[in-house]
Amino acid sequence: MEYFDICDENGTPTGETVSRKTAHEKGICHRTAHVWIVRRHDSHCDLLLQKRSLNKDSFPGCLDTSSAGHIPAGDEPSESALRELKEELGISAVEADLVPIGKFHAAYEMVFHDQPFKDNEVVFVYILKKEVEISDITVQKEELTGVEWHSLEETEAAVAKDDPAYCVPPLGLACIASYLRQKDC
Repeated sequence: MEYFDICDENGTPTGETVSRKTAHEKGICHRTAHVWIVRRHDSHCDLLLQKRSLNKDSFPGCLDTSSAGHIPAGDEPSESALRELKEELGISAVEADLVPIGKFHAAYEMVFHDQPFKDNEVVFVYILKKEVEISDITVQKEELTGVEWHSLEETEAAVAKDDPAYCVPPLGLACIASYLRQKDC
């Protein structure tokens, strides 16, 4: 069973832990790490989006952040980000390959697979500095069905109109978009 650190709205652990199941049944605040993989393509920036497995307990089959996952109890956000990159995409990286972009608080209640799902998490956002090609990726089939490049603008437009094919968190997308635009991407 997975356990998470319970945290405050800033992502600081309280010293207590909670099981994944209980965290999502009761909406208890916990932490996740998101890693964005980007490339400059022609005159615009592309985002590598993962397509979530149909078996996922939330947003099955949707396009999402390049790599994302819950932070296990006792782990640091960057440690978890690197592990998720390796597990989900087969990408080996070190902490120096990650650029911390920011963090945001996400909370929502939805129903997936006929089950209520309450999410309440502080998300630590990173960008991967390494160049990645789809051919370099080994997809973890239990977690996702594939990956695709989408332009930043296309992704922003889809998220703005609540396109059900996307589950990219709007605040996470805003974080990465702001960073990329500052870097003229």
